[in-house]
Amino acid sequence: MKVILFGAAGRIGAVIADELAARGHAVTAVYRTESHPADLPANVKPITGDAQSAEAVAAAVAGHDAVISAVGPGTGQDPGVIERVAGALVGGLAKANVSRLIVVGGAGTLEVRPGVMRLDTPEFPEQYRASGIAQKAALEIYRASGLDWTYVSPPVLIQPGERRGTYRIGGNAVLYDENGRSHISRADYACALADILEAGSNKRSRITVAY
Repeated sequence: MKVILFGAAGRIGAVIADELAARGHAVTAVYRTESHPADLPANVKPITGDAQSAEAVAAAVAGHDAVISAVGPGTGQDPGVIERVAGALVGGLAKANVSRLIVVGGAGTLEVRPGVMRLDTPEFPEQYRASGIAQKAALEIYRASGLDWTYVSPPVLIQPGERRGTYRIGGNAVLYDENGRSHISRADYACALADILEAGSNKRSRITVAY
């Protein structure tokens, strides 16, 4: 499959690129600058692109089977990039006649109980609140679009770790394990995204993955 990945330089994006490459997909990895790793696999093609511009997105995604977005604000950067990228992706993919989009989402919009998002609880970390609000707005942009989108929220904790190759898929609520933890490794999150891509599943829905 020919897949284009925005946000390839990020902590999660880089792991997704590795997972897709290991499975033999032809990956176009989009970076904001011309700087990119020198040791990319042969089936990963680096390009420079702007995920906040619908015109730039349309030009980049043309001819691809699917798009994955792992774009997010870096530490101390403007969380508004999340909502701007959502609008640019929706507009750009429509212009390029590409319909499949998988988005690395946020966990703040997951419900801790029916009708109550993590974002709206006192326990939600204040330093992530602005990003959570932007993710909520972005999710509504995807829901209003005509794309075959899938918004994949991570669990409460997503960290470096081993690739087990196992995970569970949930819907709008936080998934907890038998010990009351909500977590997954970046490697298994990437595994889940690649599985969803290959299966063509969970279209036009928000899901979450966790152990």
